[in-house]
Amino acid sequence: MKKLAVLLCALTLISSAAIAEETTGAPAAEQKAPAAAPAVNEGIKNPDNVKTRPSKEEMMKIRKAREAAFEKKLGLTDEQKAKAKEIRLNGHKQMKPVIEQIIAKKKEAEMVKMSRIATWAQEEKLAVIDKEIQELEKQANSIRKQNMKDFESILTRDQKKILKQMKKEGRQRFEERKKLCPPPCPEKVQPAEASEEK
Repeated sequence: MKKLAVLLCALTLISSAAIAEETTGAPAAEQKAPAAAPAVNEGIKNPDNVKTRPSKEEMMKIRKAREAAFEKKLGLTDEQKAKAKEIRLNGHKQMKPVIEQIIAKKKEAEMVKMSRIATWAQEEKLAVIDKEIQELEKQANSIRKQNMKDFESILTRDQKKILKQMKKEGRQRFEERKKLCPPPCPEKVQPAEASEEK
């Protein structure tokens, strides 16, 4: 799961650098960032300064731009691009039912939590559901790993070196962002007020 997140981060940054290079003609390292550049995950703002989600069309444009930048950085041939697309579609077909099962199990867990059955019965059911979710996540992870192996098998030795470097840079950026935005703290349990009876 971490490898996928790192790879996605790498793709995002590579595509933004490639897009910037295409628009200005200068390498990304030589460009100066605008003074008030918005954050990557800030979203699109409407006139009332309320964050909104990008439309499907905008998301598709962003995704295609990232894919193009990724392919350009690796220097993929047309044949490699076709094989990569086939691998991606195959992986999607394999992954879709697993993800749907994970979502269904999580909904089932929510229903158990909301039910009025005894606490011990809830805990037993939730433990079983958690084990099932863990198995499904392992299955999804193995599909991801196999897809990555299949993709790497179509690359040349030089392209594999570039991909390895991209992954390394993505991991570093992920760790930097993780330091800036740590996960939320768990809710503190308030101690029960002791009633003083005199």
